[in-house]
This record gives sequence, C-alpha cells and structure tokens, in this order.
Amino acid sequence: MLLLKELPNSKSLEKLVKRYPDADIKAISDFVNLLRASSDLSSALDMLLAQHSLLQGRWWVLVLLMRQDDLTSSPTDLAEKAGVTKATMTGFIDGLEREGLVVRLLDTTDRRKLLIRLTPAGQQKMDEVMPDYYNKVKLLMSCLTVERRDAMVSAVKDLAANINAMK
Repeated sequence: MLLLKELPNSKSLEKLVKRYPDADIKAISDFVNLLRASSDLSSALDMLLAQHSLLQGRWWVLVLLMRQDDLTSSPTDLAEKAGVTKATMTGFIDGLEREGLVVRLLDTTDRRKLLIRLTPAGQQKMDEVMPDYYNKVKLLMSCLTVERRDAMVSAVKDLAANINAMK
C-alpha cells in the first residue's frame, strides 16, 4: 500500500534530478501514480467487502474455493494461489471457520492432511457479495473504453513481466 497521499509534483521531482541526474522524472511520476491508483483500488475493495463483513484476504480464500468443482482445496494450495505464507493462510482459514464459512476436513486419501471446504453459509455469503462486487467493478471500469482497458491490462502485464528490474 502506498501511504503517500500527496504525490510528488514536477517541481519536487525536478529537485531530485539536480541531486540524482540519472533520475527519469516521467518514469518516477508514472510509477508513483500507478502505486497510488493501486492502493486506492485496494482500499476501495476493502471498503466494499467491509460492507459485507469480510476482509480482502478471507474473501480471496472464498473465491479460490468457489473455483474448485468440489469447493474444496488444501491450505497449502490456497496459500500458493493467494501468494501468502502458510501461516497467513492459517489465520484466514481460522477466521472463516469461526464464522462458519469454511470447514476443515480430513483428506480421505491421506489422513495427515487437511482440506478446506466452502460451507453452505460460505456459499450464501458469496452469493450476497459477488453481485455487489461485479456491479461495482463494472461501474468503476465504465469510465474506460474496452480498448483503453485492454491497453491498460497489456501495459500492466508488461510491467509485471519486468518486475525483476526492481530486485
């Protein structure tokens, strides 16, 4: 999350060039604008989900379970697909289980393993959340033409493919 609310203006960026002559002002400005937009989008999603008494991490677990034909997955697979640690996933699952939205089951093929399954209450929660989510995303994205969205997605994918430049 980008905590900076006031983005640097051209005057402040020009100061940087004096000190760091190799700085590409346009690249820096574009980058912080992208970070700001990403943070704002994530915050907006948080606010939408909060209206349904959900946190983003837990919601993604429910989404991942809904993708499965049998609404079931292992905690390890969920953590991998969500891009979080196993410990973080355990915390998400604990909270969802307390709320009755998921249940832990023993894996019938290997009793040492656990599986996580979406409960009927979890499915009902998603049936309440998802139409609101889809409508809000549609409304948000309506300010861009399909062509501009395609270009944006393409550009973001290019950036993601070049992420090692930041490492």
